Amino acid sequence: MSIFDKLKSKGKKAKKTDKKDISDSNSVTSTITSTVVQERPSILASIYLKSPHISEKATNLIKENKYIFKVLSDANKIQIKKAVEELYGVKVLSVNIINTKAKTRQLGKISGMVPGYKKAMVKLTQGQKLDILPQ
Repeated sequence: MSIFDKLKSKGKKAKKTDKKDISDSNSVTSTITSTVVQERPSILASIYLKSPHISEKATNLIKENKYIFKVLSDANKIQIKKAVEELYGVKVLSVNIINTKAKTRQLGKISGMVPGYKKAMVKLTQGQKLDILPQ
């Protein structure tokens, strides 16, 4: 029963492959190998990061190991840092947040609003890169 308990247990970390020998009364040896279960990023991590912000300035900042993302308006620096580390598997040094406000635009007699949004500038450790630009 101990083999079945290990297969049923829900571990957060990836399980290593276990090989165990089981002997019958007929001295037949069989090998049982458990499957490797890998952890998925949390759903909240993908909610906090909406999309990478691609502009001329953002592409120039990639040389300095800084990446810009559009994020949820309620997200804070700690949540953004954890989300980037979970989704991309990199180490984040710092997070700066830029909050752009909504603007009024007018086309002839019709006036409207351009919605505001929140951006996060994420700086990674030396030697790590993200592949977020379209090819």
